[in-house]
Amino acid sequence: MKKFNYKWVILVLSFLGLLSVQGTRSTFGAFLQPWETAFSTNRETMSLIAMLSFVIYGISQPIIGKLIDRYSVKKIFSISTLLVGISTILTYFAENVWHIAFLYAVIASIGFGGASGIAATVAVTEWFQEKRGFALGIINAGSSAGQLILVPSSLLLINRFGWKPATLALGLFLTFFTFPILAIFFRSASTEKCLKLYKEKTHNVEINNNVSHHSVFNLKSTFMIIKSRRFWFLAIPYLICGYTTTGLMDTHLISLAHGHGYSETMAGTAVSLLAAFNILGTLLSGFFADRWNNRKFLAGLYIIRAISIPILFVSGHNFILLLFSIIFGFVDFATIAPTSILATNFYKGDLIGYALGLLYLSHQIGSALGAYIPGLFFQITGNYNISLASAIVLLICCLNIKLSVTGLLR
Repeated sequence: MKKFNYKWVILVLSFLGLLSVQGTRSTFGAFLQPWETAFSTNRETMSLIAMLSFVIYGISQPIIGKLIDRYSVKKIFSISTLLVGISTILTYFAENVWHIAFLYAVIASIGFGGASGIAATVAVTEWFQEKRGFALGIINAGSSAGQLILVPSSLLLINRFGWKPATLALGLFLTFFTFPILAIFFRSASTEKCLKLYKEKTHNVEINNNVSHHSVFNLKSTFMIIKSRRFWFLAIPYLICGYTTTGLMDTHLISLAHGHGYSETMAGTAVSLLAAFNILGTLLSGFFADRWNNRKFLAGLYIIRAISIPILFVSGHNFILLLFSIIFGFVDFATIAPTSILATNFYKGDLIGYALGLLYLSHQIGSALGAYIPGLFFQITGNYNISLASAIVLLICCLNIKLSVTGLLR
């Protein structure tokens, strides 16, 4: 009888962790307007909180990467999940907007950083020597599944009971369901397995990895990574990716839909549809990342994303909003698997977590800008047209970067 491979348990747990934590993170857009009303604030202030959250999240990524390299995925993943759960429960007691800023943008965002794609990617890299792209697609679909389940659920709870019970429900779910499961069942790969994996013969290895991981902040590691042109050819498009997805759309799509006259139900349906196609796109992306040229694959994904955004300039028809959700959702998180595959091919051993952390930092810088700038322009103009146009321009620039450096990345 064939022995059961624990890697499949790790895959399921990574999926569950991202669903719970990153799904909670994606609910900010659902709470945006209720918090504006409750605390008598405006869109610019709430966008500033979202920006601060992305900055804290981004800064945490290389630090989290080094902590994972040093202390194991299990400890960082599970403790971070508990941190998000507790801070979300405490949000129930918030009495002014600065409580939200501290609990969500600072405390919870540190937890978001620890229980993020970087932790799940390292876990998959440790446990999966084959079908790694497919496994990455599965776990990244967890974030999409969280958006699909937790955002509409939060909207429903907010509409029926108010925002306070909604935050309490999310916090209890994370603290008393997800955290215990991760703490009990998650495992790091054995030392022997890691050594075997890291000694595996690979192509496209650019740097020597004899770098000590006893220090969380390692200037030598940082310099070795950022001096590489390959890093910047991944980091700059990933920054633009963050601006257009988690920054602009995840933060402002619900408010944008309301501004265009769509009902609460239609806005929730659009988010659910986007998340559903996000899952499908992420799974297919992982499948094709194992088979296609990932540089050309990324270029194609950015083309489709650039084509989808102009649809939002047309308003008033439910079909238009749903069409956007389908197309954009299909390529939303689909960039993660090919980007992660390229990064894990370039960097090995003790640098995997740290290199991924720096890449995620670039993504979160873009997300921070994508959260704040649209809120600022909305406060000035009363709409999101300038922000949508900026996203299209940036995606075209991103496409040019991908096409111009294809030969350099071979």
